[in-house]
Amino acid sequence: MLGPLLEVARDLSAGIAADERYKRLVAVARRMIPCDGIALLRVEAGVLVPVVVDGLRGEAIARRFAPSEHPRLARILAASGPVRFDDAELPDPFDGLFANRGDVLSRVHACIGCPLVVEATVIGVLTLDALDPAAFDHVDDATVALLAALAGAAIHTTMLSQLLDRAASREQLTARELVREALDRMGGELLGDSAVMVRLRHEIDMLAASELTTLITGETGVGKELVVHAIHAKSHRRDRTLVHVNCAALPEQLAESELFGHVRGSFTGAVDHRAGKFELADGGTLFLDEIGELPLSIQPKLLRVLQSGEVQRVGSDKALRVDVRVLAATNRDLAEEVRAGRFRSDLFYRLSVYPLRVPPLRDRLEDIPLLSGHFLDIAQERLGIGQLRVSVEVRRRLREHAWPGNVRELEHLLLRAALRASEGRPGDKVVIEATHVDLAASHAAAPPSPAEPRQPQPLREAVDSFTRRLIKSTVAECGNNWAEAARRLGVQRGNLHRLATRLGVRGRD
Repeated sequence: MLGPLLEVARDLSAGIAADERYKRLVAVARRMIPCDGIALLRVEAGVLVPVVVDGLRGEAIARRFAPSEHPRLARILAASGPVRFDDAELPDPFDGLFANRGDVLSRVHACIGCPLVVEATVIGVLTLDALDPAAFDHVDDATVALLAALAGAAIHTTMLSQLLDRAASREQLTARELVREALDRMGGELLGDSAVMVRLRHEIDMLAASELTTLITGETGVGKELVVHAIHAKSHRRDRTLVHVNCAALPEQLAESELFGHVRGSFTGAVDHRAGKFELADGGTLFLDEIGELPLSIQPKLLRVLQSGEVQRVGSDKALRVDVRVLAATNRDLAEEVRAGRFRSDLFYRLSVYPLRVPPLRDRLEDIPLLSGHFLDIAQERLGIGQLRVSVEVRRRLREHAWPGNVRELEHLLLRAALRASEGRPGDKVVIEATHVDLAASHAAAPPSPAEPRQPQPLREAVDSFTRRLIKSTVAECGNNWAEAARRLGVQRGNLHRLATRLGVRGRD
């Protein structure tokens, strides 16, 4: 049994084409569990779409199966493990589609199905059918569950690869188009008249005139991506490509090929030469977002490229010279990551030739009125409503909030509040009142009572302490639903979990 499973496991880490990976998987499955028909289906927009079938007629691959119309599939999707059906229970979605039975309906047969689950999400189903009603009597549920786990991993790997391919195509757009899109989405400029923002804009202008590798740091939601686009837009590379790489979305087995490219035949499935992100960015700027998430195994190779200015495609012994300005961003403390052994010190120092910190919103509370006005204008346009105003009480609450989600949190909060306030009042002047704003009273940064003097904490400890209490209270209010807590706090769920782990907050939904 281990031999076939090892074949499937190797295919998961190989850069082979998706169709080939699926065909190999179902071939192994049929060797382990002899059957007359097998189907691997993926959830897409609420329906099940076949990605590969074997033993079924060709038309099966073109069908779409709505769970509401196929109760067996609905039961499989809702199950926690393998499900067995007999002839008397429910109609089979593949009845009449067996390749070796022509158009004859073959109702009397055995069927096993299992959901495909990745990171607690059902992404598809695996089904096996046999015309002999007793064919699966001696098949162990654990074997079916193991095959389903491998099938789920295969689909997940393919989906990640497809996302990267689409991103690569998108990154062929010119820098002007990318910058315009980003600036439109993020507000057109770095808004704020506070001293820290004036200083930040000055540093951006300085960096734009240079070619220094820059590490941009800051909490989630402060606008690091906007800073990158601003540096590129003001640089002499502004007319060349800006390529964005999300390091957190790079599967370790694909990261080297994605960054540096590969040649035909360098691994199974490498059917053509492919340029990596460094080559795509030649003459322009490469933005390595969430650099702290880059796998350790890739970090030495990235360091060599930064030092030499040369890339070597996977499978090639030829070095290619590239002219790329690298900007990296992270919300992690990379110095701490180096101390913990999760990030290479030499790469850290090479990236941070000029470190640039983007300040959190709590360090520039005086910018909130300006930012609020900008986001309210956006809300008016999106919602198609009249003028938006905020009450005195709301302005006070905005000033007193700690803003753990930073500018992004402010934007999302005001958009939600505008939607609530405008309900039933299209075209009217709309005033956002305190009842429309979902800032819990415990979220406000209240000053200590004069009657209870206490020893001042260092700023970092005080911020961590407040953030820890905020996360705990928000998660509790949401009934331990971390996804809802992340939405309320205006941060991504993964970032909230990482922050909670760093601060010692326990519990996951």
